[in-house]
Amino acid sequence: MKLVIAVIQDKDSNKLSNALVREGFRATKLASTGGFLRAGNTTFMIGIEDDRVHEVLQVINSNCKVRDQLVTPVSPMGGSTDSYIPFPVEVQVGGAAVFVMPVERFEHF
Repeated sequence: MKLVIAVIQDKDSNKLSNALVREGFRATKLASTGGFLRAGNTTFMIGIEDDRVHEVLQVINSNCKVRDQLVTPVSPMGGSTDSYIPFPVEVQVGGAAVFVMPVERFEHF
């Protein structure tokens, strides 16, 4: 058995949740916040049999897309803000950060 942890952008959360249910996967959704953009994320925890990990990864891959987004950098901490002019910067967001870990034991009560 494996535990799949997928951290995705909030914009993809409902789409992925519906796709997982449609394919028969059960998941736990947690609200989370990213450290880089300080934006909302959703973390999915999915317990799955070893031979179905590839199926779950395909569902995640097809429902969580990378997109470009303009963000305004946070003002520098501790430095002089007199000369700091925040210009929007285009960064790639979205997609999924996925961790697959072995599960030593699983109990359901």
